[in-house]
Amino acid sequence: MPAVDKLLLEEALQDSPQTRSLLSVFEEDAGTLTDYTNQLLQAMQRVYGAQNEMCLATQQLSKQLLAYEKQNFALGKGDEEVISTLHYFSKVMDELNGLHTELAKQLADTMVLPVIQFREKDLTEVSTLKDLFGLASTEHDLSMAKYSRLPKKKENERVKTEVGKEVASARRKQHLSSLQYYCALNALQYRKRMAMMEPLIGFAHGQINFFKRGAEMFSKSMDGFLSSVTGMVQSIQVELEAEADKMRVSQQELLSVDESVYTPDSDVATPQINRNLIQKAGYLNLRNKTGLVTTTWERLYFFTQGGNLMCQPRGAVAGGLIQDLDNCSVMAVDCEDRRYCFQISTPSGKPGIILQAESRKEYEEWICAVNNISRQIYLTDNPEAVAIKLNQTALQAVTPITSFGKKQESSCSSQNMKNSDTENDKTIPQAAGSAPDTEELIAPGTPIQFDIVLPASEFLDQNRGSRRTNPFGETEDASFPEAEDSLLQQMFIVRFLGSMAVKTDHTTEVIYEAMRQVLAARAIHNIFRMTESHLMVTSQTLRLIDPQTQVSRACFELTSVTQFAAHQENKRLVGFVIRVPESTGEESLSTYIFESNSEGEKICYAINLGKEIIEVQKDPEALAQLMLSVPLTNDGKYVLLNDQPDGTGGSPGDSRGAESEA
Repeated sequence: MPAVDKLLLEEALQDSPQTRSLLSVFEEDAGTLTDYTNQLLQAMQRVYGAQNEMCLATQQLSKQLLAYEKQNFALGKGDEEVISTLHYFSKVMDELNGLHTELAKQLADTMVLPVIQFREKDLTEVSTLKDLFGLASTEHDLSMAKYSRLPKKKENERVKTEVGKEVASARRKQHLSSLQYYCALNALQYRKRMAMMEPLIGFAHGQINFFKRGAEMFSKSMDGFLSSVTGMVQSIQVELEAEADKMRVSQQELLSVDESVYTPDSDVATPQINRNLIQKAGYLNLRNKTGLVTTTWERLYFFTQGGNLMCQPRGAVAGGLIQDLDNCSVMAVDCEDRRYCFQISTPSGKPGIILQAESRKEYEEWICAVNNISRQIYLTDNPEAVAIKLNQTALQAVTPITSFGKKQESSCSSQNMKNSDTENDKTIPQAAGSAPDTEELIAPGTPIQFDIVLPASEFLDQNRGSRRTNPFGETEDASFPEAEDSLLQQMFIVRFLGSMAVKTDHTTEVIYEAMRQVLAARAIHNIFRMTESHLMVTSQTLRLIDPQTQVSRACFELTSVTQFAAHQENKRLVGFVIRVPESTGEESLSTYIFESNSEGEKICYAINLGKEIIEVQKDPEALAQLMLSVPLTNDGKYVLLNDQPDGTGGSPGDSRGAESEA
């Protein structure tokens, strides 16, 4: 072993400045060694902590691999191979965990523990001896100072002897502490080299043992398994690359479409509209009221399911019911200066939700889809075919344009629409034999009116006398005095579809033809807006009343109603023919078409009952019999029952009607 500098024990008693100077070098070296040992111990403890963490990590990893089988994956393709592979790897992880645990124990015993012992034993001993040496030196200096102050007089011999003994004791103590201190510092130079080597030897042996046992445990058994797993991963990689190529091609094809796909309203001029939809889905803006006058619009995903309109917010698992679409009504509305708004109302006529589409195509398709669903087409055996048939029938009808002539299809349709039930000959004239030609019913090119305008006679009646007139042709007859004296008073919620002049009122076929032409004109010209009114049927008049202001929009004498009927397929469609005298002395015929919330047969029955009341009022006995056959309310007005058989015109013997009492 090479020679090292050391403190000479022979010079400890003399305690010369040279010895003190050399002592300070050893003390500085001991202090540096103490700092380094603390840092080295922290690093080794970190290695030991990492090894412990490795044990815990491998244990947790093994448990997590086994937990894969318990996961409820929505897509579990190929999981059987993955589960078996993970089970094997979990077993390997458990064995590795045992090796890591053993390695951690070896590191604690052979690496960390020697450094701790060196710090706690050797370095602490040097520090303690340094303190003792310092105290002994201080005590020796004090005794020497006291001895130096002794006087020269002989009478102080006893004091001199005591002080001399004190100096000798202090010097002996200093000599002993210095010898122990010097020996500890000299030995520290050898112990520090040992303390640096032993932990590393323990670390190396532990690692070698770990890898050696791992190689013995896994080298043979893992080779075949790892080869099979590697092959499986490579095959999955090949499938992934093939699928990625397909998706890349599909992505390029999807991105190569025209820019109009991204524009919300690119085909606003001539959109391709599908009017045969019985189900529809897409995003719409829903109008919500947040206060008396404030509203908000929320973009939500809507879809139809059977006869229901559903809504599913983004992020929701399933949709919720918004409104039942059976027997509902849909119409375009103006709302807050927004485009493409439409309103869905309940069967009772109560305004429902207001929605906004993002384009004209979506707007019209949603209205057509809701309208088709409200007819309960989805309940038929082949709803798509029924929807196509209804729309084709509407498009084949004659449009209100003078350039269109007679069509063979119109003639066939009018023959198919003839009334199958026998009407009451007293009140409703019937067509004889085969259905008449379309031109015999309605002149080609007859204009169609989609808004309610009062007839000329009614307008003149409202302007007679000094009563103030309404510039819009409406009256404020809120009390309706004729209703007070009427034996019949029934109210129905209707929406005006259109009216047009006709050539005859001798058959109900003229009403069916007018219905077909009005619906065809609305479909061809994209007219979805309808005016909702209350139709009051009394024994004297038919009156259309504004539901908001209770202002009378139109009034027809019941005696001027010469024909009335409900559609044979769409029971909510109803129409009647009005005969109005002209100023020239001739008479004009006009047909009015409505859509009702209830069955149109109920309205027909109410009109028929009102006309019968007019007839029997001339004969008191017949009136008494009629009053006995029809129930009355407390105020003496007739109530319509719900037991009328199917039919279009109705008769006093038929008693199906509306229950709503005005």
